[in-house]
Amino acid sequence: MSKTEKTKKVTPLMKQYNTIKTKHPDALLLFRVGDFYETFGEDAIKASKILGIILTHRNNGGDKTELAGFPHHSLNTYLPKLVKAGQRVAICDQLEDPKQTKTIVKRGVTELVTPGVALNDDILSAKTNNFLCAVHFGRKRIGVSFLDISTGEFLTSEGTEEQIDKLLQNFSPNEVLVSKVHKKEFLDLFGSQFHTFYMEDWIFQEDYATETLTNHFKTATLKGFGVDHLLHGVVASGVVLHYLSETQHRQLQHINRLQRIAEEEYIWMDRFTIKNLELYHSTNLNAVTLLDVIDKTISPMGGRLIKRWLALPLKNIEKIRRRHQVVSHLNQNEISLQKLQQWLKQIGDLERLISKVATGKINPKEVVQLKNSLEAIVPIKQHVSVSDNEALQLIGDQLHSCEMLRTKIKEMINEEAPILISKGKTIADGYSQELDELRDLAFSGKDYLNKMLERETERTGITSLKIASNNVFGYYIEVRNTHKDKVPEEWIRKQTLVSAERYITEELKEYEAKILGAEERILSLEQQLFSQLIVWMQEYISHVQNNAQQIAQLDCLCGFTQLAKENNYVEPSLNDSTEIEIINGRHPVIEKQLPLGEVYIANDVVLNRESQQIIMITGPNMSGKSAILRQTALIVLLAQMGSFVPAEAANIGYVDKIFTRVGASDNISMGESTFMVEMNETASILNNLSERSLVLLDEIGRGTSTYDGISIAWAISEYLHEHPARAKTLFATHYHEINEMATTFERIKNYNVSVKELKDNVLFLRKLTPGGSEHSFGIHVAKMAGMPQQVIHKANKILKKLEKSHSSEELTDKLQSAQDEMQLSFFNLDDPLLEQIKEEIIHLDINTLTPVEALMKLNEIKRMLSKKGKATS
Repeated sequence: MSKTEKTKKVTPLMKQYNTIKTKHPDALLLFRVGDFYETFGEDAIKASKILGIILTHRNNGGDKTELAGFPHHSLNTYLPKLVKAGQRVAICDQLEDPKQTKTIVKRGVTELVTPGVALNDDILSAKTNNFLCAVHFGRKRIGVSFLDISTGEFLTSEGTEEQIDKLLQNFSPNEVLVSKVHKKEFLDLFGSQFHTFYMEDWIFQEDYATETLTNHFKTATLKGFGVDHLLHGVVASGVVLHYLSETQHRQLQHINRLQRIAEEEYIWMDRFTIKNLELYHSTNLNAVTLLDVIDKTISPMGGRLIKRWLALPLKNIEKIRRRHQVVSHLNQNEISLQKLQQWLKQIGDLERLISKVATGKINPKEVVQLKNSLEAIVPIKQHVSVSDNEALQLIGDQLHSCEMLRTKIKEMINEEAPILISKGKTIADGYSQELDELRDLAFSGKDYLNKMLERETERTGITSLKIASNNVFGYYIEVRNTHKDKVPEEWIRKQTLVSAERYITEELKEYEAKILGAEERILSLEQQLFSQLIVWMQEYISHVQNNAQQIAQLDCLCGFTQLAKENNYVEPSLNDSTEIEIINGRHPVIEKQLPLGEVYIANDVVLNRESQQIIMITGPNMSGKSAILRQTALIVLLAQMGSFVPAEAANIGYVDKIFTRVGASDNISMGESTFMVEMNETASILNNLSERSLVLLDEIGRGTSTYDGISIAWAISEYLHEHPARAKTLFATHYHEINEMATTFERIKNYNVSVKELKDNVLFLRKLTPGGSEHSFGIHVAKMAGMPQQVIHKANKILKKLEKSHSSEELTDKLQSAQDEMQLSFFNLDDPLLEQIKEEIIHLDINTLTPVEALMKLNEIKRMLSKKGKATS
C-alpha cells in the first residue's frame, strides 16, 4: 500500500458519520461523541456562525475537516438557536453504553427537529402555535394543512390562491412543505417569507395521502372528520403526517382528529386587510398591534386561542351572542371573575404537557405540573357549573375532573420530583415496597457507618478515626499519623497524605458494593415505574385536550371582560340587518397610546344600504381620517370575535367581508408600480363585493397625477354606488373635489374631519362632521412638520395661482358633463357598438393583464367611443 493511500484512510468514526449524514443530507447533523455534540464540514461552518462557537479543524486522514461542538448538556441552549435560524437539525445519539462494547459505539438519529416540528419548550413560544404546513397545488384549487405537533391541532382546507394566501397569513406557519415541482409557483404566489422544505412529488398523491391518514386514525374512511370531499386538503394533510414519520416522530396518539377550517363561518379578510389593520403584525418598528391591546389571557392555551379568534371572527349571530353574554355576566360579577382568574393562573400548558405524554417526552417535574393544573380545574368546574349563565354552565359540564389520573400521579410521583429521573427520588415513598427497601439500604448508610466507626475506635483505641468516601476509590478509613502504629494488620493502605493515611477494609468493600448495587437498581426501578405511568396516562389524552380547549375559551372570555373593564368598552348589539351604527367609537389601539391626560376624540359612524351607503370623508392629512376608517373595521371585528367594543353604543348588522385599501402602499420590491398595485388591489375588491361587505378605501388614486386620481376615485365610488350589492363604504380622500358626487348620487354622503383655522396655523379637532371640506391643508401640515419658511411661502403663492386657474366649479362642470355622457352612452345599450364594448369589458381578465396591455385596451375602447360620438353628432 502506498503512503498516500495510507494517509487517505478514513477513521471508523468518520465512516460512521458519513453514512448517517448521507441519510439526512438536508439536515444539520449533531453527532454525539462522548460528552460532546460535534458538527463537521459545512455543518460546522453553519453551526459556528449561528451559535457563535469556535470553529476548529482536524486532519482526517490527510484531509482538513472543519469541526465545531458543544457539551451534550447544553443541547437545550443551542438547539433552539439552530431551529430558529431555519435549520433542520438531526440529533444523532449513542445507542449503547460505550463501556459495553469493544468496537465503535453504535449511533443513530433519534430525532429530527425542524422549524415546524418541535416539542422542546425552549424552541416553542408559550402563547403561539408552532405550525407545520403543507401546500398542495391541484389543477384549479390549492389544498393546505396545518399541524402543531406540540398541541395536537390538525387543520385542513382548500380553496383559491387568495383563500390559501389568507390562511397562510392567519396561521403564520413555521415551516411549509411544498412539492419540488411547484417551487416556483409557491414563491410567485405566496412570497419567500416562509421557511420552506421541498419534497418529492410522489408524496403528494391522493391514494398515498388517504392511506397515510386512515392508517394513522385507524379508520376506514375520512368521512367522520367531514373532510373527505376536500381532495386537495386531504393530500396536504397526508404530506404533513408523512413528514412527521420522516422526522422520527411516530408516537402521535395526541393527533386524534382532523378538522376542516370552515371558512364560510368566518369573516373574509384578505391579506392586505390583515396587514393594513395591523391585527397581529406591523410593518413599523415597535408599533402596537390590535392583539397587543386585546390579549388579556392568562394561560398559554388562551393566548393561542385568542389569535385564532382574531384571525377568524364569527358570522353566526347566536355564537357571537353567547360569547357576549358570558362577558356581560362576568362584567357584572367582579368576584366571580377574580376567582376564575386566580385559578387560571395555576394552570400550566395542558395541551403541550399531554402532547409530551403522547410522544413519551414528558419528565417527572412536568407530570407534577400536569397534576397541579388538573387540580386547579376542579374549583373552576364547580364554580361555573352552578352559574346562572348557560354558556358558562356548558363549559363546566364539559370539563373533566380526571380524578383517577390525579390520584394516580399523587400516590406515585414525589411532589418535589426532579426534571431528570437520574437525579433520584422521582417515585414517592410507600408506592413500591421493593423501592423502599432499596432506598433504606442505600440511604440508611449513615447509621451503619457510625456503628462501624464506634466499633473500630473501641477495638483499635484510635480516638480520631474518620470514615469518608471519594470518587477515586470509594469508602476509606482515615488515621492521623500520630496513631499509625495502632492500625490492625488486615487493613489495606490506599493513600498517604501529609498528616494522615487512608485504609480500606473487607467490610467497607462489601458495604460499598451493596450500596452501589442498590443505587443502580433504584434508578432502573424508578425508570421502569415512570414508563408504566406514562403509558397509563395516555388513556387520558383526549380528556385533557378537551379540558385545555374549554379552559382556553374561558380564559379568552375572562380576558375580554378584563379588557372591557379596563378600557370602558360596551356590549355591542348584533343583528341580521345590514346597518352599522356606532356611537362615539374609538380606535382601540390609538387610544392606548395617547399622552397622559389626553382624551381620544370619539366619532359616530352610521352606514346602511338605504340612505347612507358611502361616506366620503375629506380633510387634510394628519387630521385622523385613517383612524376613523380603521376604528370602524376594528369595532366590527371585535364585536364579531365576541368582545365588547370601544364605543358608547354599537348596533351592528353582521359583516361577512372586510376590505381595506390604503393608497400608494408601495410594492416596488415586487417590480410593480405603486399605482398599478393600487389598481390591482382595488379591482379585487370590486370583483368580490357582497351585500354585507364593509369597504374601507383610504386615499385611493394617490399614486398618480391629481386629476387622474380624482377621476379614479370618482369612478370607483360610482361603481360601488351602482353595484347591486350596495356595499357599505368609507372613503377617505384629500381630494375635496369628490364632494360634488353627493349632489348626484343619493346614497353618498359627505363628511369632513373638522379643522379649526387660526391666524397662521391650523388646529386638528379630529371630529367627524357632516358636509365636505373646502380646501386642502397640506401646506399647514408642511409648516407643522418644520418645513423651511421660504418653501412654505412659495407653496402658498403657487396654490393661489392654481386655485384661480382651476376653480372647483370648473372641474365639477367637467366631471359632471363627462358623467352625463357616460350615463347616456352606457344606459342606452340597444346600440350594437356599445353592446360590443360591454362584451369587451366583461370578458377582460384583469388579473392577467399587464399595465401596457391595459392601456392599449383602454385606448381601443376610447377610439370606439369617439367614433360613436362623431357619428351621433
